[in-house]
Amino acid sequence: MHVVIAGGHGKIGLRLAALLAGRGDVVTGVVRNPDHGPDLERAGATPAVLDLEAASADELATVLTGADAVVFAAGAGPGSGTARKDTVDRAAAVLLADAARIAGVRRYLLVSSPGVDDPPAPARGEVWAAYVAAKKAAEEAIQAADHLDWTILRPGSLTDDPGVGRVLLAPPPVPLGSITRDDTAAVLVALLDSRGSVGKVLELREGEADVLEAVAGVSR
Repeated sequence: MHVVIAGGHGKIGLRLAALLAGRGDVVTGVVRNPDHGPDLERAGATPAVLDLEAASADELATVLTGADAVVFAAGAGPGSGTARKDTVDRAAAVLLADAARIAGVRRYLLVSSPGVDDPPAPARGEVWAAYVAAKKAAEEAIQAADHLDWTILRPGSLTDDPGVGRVLLAPPPVPLGSITRDDTAAVLVALLDSRGSVGKVLELREGEADVLEAVAGVSR
């Protein structure tokens, strides 16, 4: 399988690249900063330097040519303001969908966020509200794209603890909770292999089920 990861240098993107490359898949990681290329190469991926906030869909489509699937794991990140929540968390996800259409890639995995179905708590501030709105808009755009075989994954609060391989994966609503980035990457790999997960929105938390069992359970 050839997989292109948007946000290839992110904490989930690098873990996902290493897992896919480790089993023999071809991985391309889209990064904005050329200095991040060596980290991707150490993970077994080929870097593609492209600014998702400035590139056109045609430019991104050249990176996607020949790919079997794309994963949107990019994000504006902590410290970014309301404007970049929209240009990265929403617009870049839509750009990837448009580029996938041009390149003829149907499989699309979107890493989203819990809580997007509910109004954001005012106490969390305008940046959080902008983030939630951007993630929800990205989900709606991907769901409306009939050229995509999409799956939306909403991990809980992400940690850098070692993965344990035991998760809770289910359609919303699911109580808030945490999940390791290791286990999130492992679930993304399993979802890429699961045609039964197409067209589903899934919440991910720490749990008791083996990753493969959990994905099989939601793919029936």
